[in-house]
Amino acid sequence: MTENRSYNTKSRKYILEFLKNNGNKTVSVSDITEYLESMDISVNFTTVYRFLNKLAAEHKVIKITDESGARAVYQFVGHKNSCSEHIHIKCTHCGRLEHIECDFMEHIRTHLFNDHGFDLKCEGSILYGICSACKNKK
Repeated sequence: MTENRSYNTKSRKYILEFLKNNGNKTVSVSDITEYLESMDISVNFTTVYRFLNKLAAEHKVIKITDESGARAVYQFVGHKNSCSEHIHIKCTHCGRLEHIECDFMEHIRTHLFNDHGFDLKCEGSILYGICSACKNKK
């Protein structure tokens, strides 16, 4: 039993480390397991999913699913403002995801509500495009 706890603690430590080191982009479960394998840490997908779901429930990571809900990626957010308060932008080339926490968000919400009767829910919202770093590479 003690050995199992140590294993979980070690794998969780490295999963969290990987998420923090890649906090500026989204990562998949496959990315995480490949990293763990490169560190000679054996862990199954279920363990990774469970820990990611725990971190998502604690609002330490955000889970972003595709339109079908079949695939998900994750991003470490730590103790940043709630992702339900702002939109996100994601680079379609490098996968970088940014949290747009500018003052203009309140203006957008007010405009959408007053002029269009639309109450904006930002949680899970992503605008796709190409970041300046990728654009400058072309």
